[in-house]
Amino acid sequence: MVISESVKKQFVEHIMLQVFDDQYIDRQEEKSILEEGIKKGISVAEGISIIRQVASEKNLVIERDVEDRATNVLEQFALNDGVIDQKEFGHALTLFRTSCKGRVPEPELKKRLKQIILSHGWKVKEGGFFGSKWFTAIS
Repeated sequence: MVISESVKKQFVEHIMLQVFDDQYIDRQEEKSILEEGIKKGISVAEGISIIRQVASEKNLVIERDVEDRATNVLEQFALNDGVIDQKEFGHALTLFRTSCKGRVPEPELKKRLKQIILSHGWKVKEGGFFGSKWFTAIS
């Protein structure tokens, strides 16, 4: 479906209004933006495409994309030797923090990474005789 320039411009303005205060599109905002697009006759796929285009042009952060990147990094660490260790978790955390441009507090980032690891069933290396329970301590 072809979107008129005026509808697209209104949709882009709506996106900019949603991110006006923080330059960050979380999942709730993304859903709200897409719902507004549907009301204007924009399909979900077209809406996502426009959101990504605007994010790229305006240097905005899309939470879903950042989490997907973090998931891919964690998956590579898990596939490497079968487990994710504390150092690898730290690398993923740094990537996540940098990609979010500081919009999400570190404790929340750690929780999200932990949830990603648990939801995929990846193993974590912690403990040992003198080791810490760094992963278990994330709450």
